[in-house]
Amino acid sequence: MIPRLVAGMKHAFGLHRPGRRLPVRPDDILLASYPQSGNTWLRFLIANLLHPDREVSFGDLHQLILDPDVTVKRDFDRAQRPRIITSEGSFDPRYRRTIYLVRDPRDVVLSQYHNLRQLGRIEDQFRLEAFLERFLTGELNRHLGSWGENAGSWLATRSHHPGFLLLRYEDLVSGTARELTRVAEFVGLQSTPERIAHATERSSAQLREGEKKRGQSAMPFLPSANSGSWRNDLREPQIARIETAWGDIMVCLGYELVTRDPGSAIKSSLIGLLAGAAGGKDERREEVFAGDSSAAPGSLPKWTVIR
Repeated sequence: MIPRLVAGMKHAFGLHRPGRRLPVRPDDILLASYPQSGNTWLRFLIANLLHPDREVSFGDLHQLILDPDVTVKRDFDRAQRPRIITSEGSFDPRYRRTIYLVRDPRDVVLSQYHNLRQLGRIEDQFRLEAFLERFLTGELNRHLGSWGENAGSWLATRSHHPGFLLLRYEDLVSGTARELTRVAEFVGLQSTPERIAHATERSSAQLREGEKKRGQSAMPFLPSANSGSWRNDLREPQIARIETAWGDIMVCLGYELVTRDPGSAIKSSLIGLLAGAAGGKDERREEVFAGDSSAAPGSLPKWTVIR
């Protein structure tokens, strides 16, 4: 009886967390990504870009970049529009504009493995090989599914949609100013190189300070200088398992395959069939959207032909 009364009072005063039941507005912008793909860092970057005079911290980040699982309904109602809402879920048709941040799954599995060990959610002796099996099947979080289900759902449904902005974590690391400028243009925010640089510097400092106060390493959140560490930390059979499962999606995202031919990876896939349907009847080719920073904001990178 008492729990129901408390829940009713929270709903009455807008102090409940709406979750998936959040009413979505037409101008809402979704920031989507799979876990351990750099979402926290990107949220800090965007928050500092939108609020250059406000000190951003882990404690109030969910009030600036709203999280339906953390932010209370009252804060959603009071938020400045357009609201930017974060999610780790697969395709959600309710949002007209989406920023999707993707990361090489070979690095994602390592990042998740080390992060969960650091948090004590898996034992230190739990083998990476066993973890990889669960990562591939999506058993780590049945609500979110696997990396391939998450990334594939967005690419298959929104690819060339004008309200879709694709960001690669690797491009964000190597060209933070360039990628953040694309985000600003997509959101509709007038920015300057100075403002972009200011947001970048503040974000890194705030992440380090926040993790220092929490007594943890900043590595799970800060852009890693070891992007691409899968080349040294994964064995070839493990790499092959990932590339066999999602090689077609990885090729489309511009990630190099080392155990498979990129052409054959998409030849028999749904992505390959869709690409083939776009060409002429007698023209045999597969087209993929590989990374290209010259792509217009709000669209996938330019198509690259792989014969």
